[in-house]
Amino acid sequence: MVKKAVALLLFAIIALGCSSSKGAFTSYDKKAIACYYADKFNGKKTANGDTFSNSKYTAAHKKLAFGTKVKVTNLANGKSVIVTVNDRGPFSAGKDIDLTKKAFMEITDNKNHGEIKVSIEVAK
Repeated sequence: MVKKAVALLLFAIIALGCSSSKGAFTSYDKKAIACYYADKFNGKKTANGDTFSNSKYTAAHKKLAFGTKVKVTNLANGKSVIVTVNDRGPFSAGKDIDLTKKAFMEITDNKNHGEIKVSIEVAK
């Protein structure tokens, strides 16, 4: 019985330690260019098998693991959004991350501009 109680206490301490780091992000790439997916990709499969939707908060990155939570901040206005990497790309030269249209529009002031300078931070 004592062993069970000690095990539960240890589990609770570990769980609390893990949950306290939720929302913590670390710098990944200070100067990056973000763009957004065209609507023609809606309904198609992403590299990890998800069905793509421009109304979700997801992104494509060339190297980050699928499922990685990323905070993308527009360097011009300080607005940020958190997305989950579920695809590979972008494949256009000079672009670092593809955001869904919903995520992109949330952090830009100029709705007619297709790319913005951002910082990328990865969840710890």
